Amino acid sequence: MRPIVADINIGILFVIGVMGAGLYGPLLAGMSQSNKWGLLGAARTTVQFLSYEVVTGLAILSPIMLIGSLSLIDINNHQSGGITDWLIWQQPVAFVLFLIAGFAETNRTPFDLLEHEAEIVSGYVTDYSGLRWGLFFVGEYTNMITIAILTSLLFFGGFNDLWFIPGWLAMILKIVFFFFLMLWARAAWPHIRPDQLMWLCWKVLMPIALLNIVITGLVVIF
Repeated sequence: MRPIVADINIGILFVIGVMGAGLYGPLLAGMSQSNKWGLLGAARTTVQFLSYEVVTGLAILSPIMLIGSLSLIDINNHQSGGITDWLIWQQPVAFVLFLIAGFAETNRTPFDLLEHEAEIVSGYVTDYSGLRWGLFFVGEYTNMITIAILTSLLFFGGFNDLWFIPGWLAMILKIVFFFFLMLWARAAWPHIRPDQLMWLCWKVLMPIALLNIVITGLVVIF
């Protein structure tokens, strides 16, 4: 059984684009409040999301260059030969970059600065409670599942069979593992400062991502 709902030839681009649209909720929520903490939280959210979405896009560019397709099905089929064909072995740097950017985009520790209670009360959700407050975090945890699915598809063999484990079950186990990893990191790592967050993005992750793209391009050409 192949767990495929639809196969569009720009699947990965479509998913990343929809994830990027999630920026508008916190941004508009913070701007519509009548206090400076909400506005400050919205500004911080915008800067963090936009910065790390760039890293996400650059990180997935290297695997796409090797595969030559934006289709999630093609990415999965490229890794159908077993564990040795998983893209994690060919693109370990891209995997690390994608995972770090995923932590930042889903507001996971140590990057959970969007509503850092010690500094800006509750950021863009300061004036919200009940269902309205809960919907923000429903979206946040849904995005965690999306990142876990993309990581499994891009770097860990997708929904191909894993030894005696059927593909659909192997995919679920991979998603559960990465979801647990995000929760584990929240309990194990401290916060970082906002300036450290931006320094890491633009002065460390961005140059590494660009260098990885250049090296991958040379490998593809030669």
